[in-house]
Amino acid sequence: MKPIIAIVGRPNVGKSTLFNRVAGKRQAIVEDLPGVTRDRIYAEGSWEDRPFILIDTGGFDPGSEVLLQKQVSHQVEEAIQEADLILFLMDGREGLLPADRDLAAILRKSAKPVFYVINKIDGEKQESQTLDFYPLGVEPLYPISAEHGRGVGDLMDEVLKGFPSASREEEEKDQTIRVALVGRPNVGKSSLLNKLLGRPRAIVDSKPGTTRDPLDTPLIREGKKYIFIDTAGIRRKSRINEPVEHYSVIRALKSLERSDVALVLLDGFEGLTEQGMRIVEMGAESGRALLVLVNKWDLVEKDTNTAQRYKERIYREMKTFDYVPVHFISALTGQRVSKIFSLIDDLMREHRKRIPTGDLNRWFRETVQAYPPPLFRSHPVKLLFITQVGVAPPTFVLFANAPKGLTESYQRYLAHRLRENFGFEGIPLRLRIRQRRKEKTAS
Repeated sequence: MKPIIAIVGRPNVGKSTLFNRVAGKRQAIVEDLPGVTRDRIYAEGSWEDRPFILIDTGGFDPGSEVLLQKQVSHQVEEAIQEADLILFLMDGREGLLPADRDLAAILRKSAKPVFYVINKIDGEKQESQTLDFYPLGVEPLYPISAEHGRGVGDLMDEVLKGFPSASREEEEKDQTIRVALVGRPNVGKSSLLNKLLGRPRAIVDSKPGTTRDPLDTPLIREGKKYIFIDTAGIRRKSRINEPVEHYSVIRALKSLERSDVALVLLDGFEGLTEQGMRIVEMGAESGRALLVLVNKWDLVEKDTNTAQRYKERIYREMKTFDYVPVHFISALTGQRVSKIFSLIDDLMREHRKRIPTGDLNRWFRETVQAYPPPLFRSHPVKLLFITQVGVAPPTFVLFANAPKGLTESYQRYLAHRLRENFGFEGIPLRLRIRQRRKEKTAS
């Protein structure tokens, strides 16, 4: 089992900078503003062949009366409970503050191994600043510069001393299903995440834009491993003002790239907006398995046919994405939320489905014979053979005598017939057209 390391401290001491330095990738947003990181952010990392899970947390401020800050502080306390060991980060330039003392007292009660780290010690001249922290009565103190990497290697050597190196089992292909929750701001992504987990995980606030960083949360359910990625709401570019919000949108788009399944949340009152449609398109372009979730369905006035009419309208608006299943939920009440797991499992089976070449070509011959492609430069386009070359997403290569003659509309026809015969609900298909050797291109 990989050790879980939590980085805690009050606001703006450099936790996200250290997180990015140790994780080896810029995953947490770094901005010279207190309170930029609000939720717990997870990353898998390795140091000298020793794997671990790293958690970045929001700034701890126990004295704040602001509701959002109270929730952040609660998230920090939960991270402490989850962790196997803790990096307590303090600011060497500002010295020991009352909030540091308060957090140190909480950490002592946790009975977890704690490494007391003094950040922003950029050189030997600043090392004397560590003397300010001796009143805590703890040793040793680890002076580092998270920004420049000074002392970080020595710190991590001590932190991971005694933990096992990566085993062969951990190096095998991970079968974890990665699920991204994407949508416009304030459609209920964080509420849905909390309901799926059965416990508070993401901060929920009525103000749009509360979630800024993608949050990776592992979950094991009925023996299956999932990682849920809650992302910042994706807005139109014209509505992105703050630099931090711009970074959040980039993170959300990158979260699509590293997920297997994208759950696209819509507001039941708004329906499929222009931006919601763009999110579906981005998910398909990324090759993700797709599921549209219409949230807040408990608040929509309806009769026995409301859901069917709503679904038909969405499919008319999605046009070429009518293969994406639509599911109605309420993240607030939990209505139909439990069924999402079986829908995800169904999507993954379709995403990884491989069709035997013989079955595929029997279907191909019948389909092309029933509706041949149009002429290209007054010559017939001959479709010779098809084979599946990949999964997740399913990718097919078609061999033809004149690849340029195969129109987009005919390719959509083939994809539609593929779905009719072999399934692939919710799965974008990739069709690649290649020139068959020894066949002359029509001219």
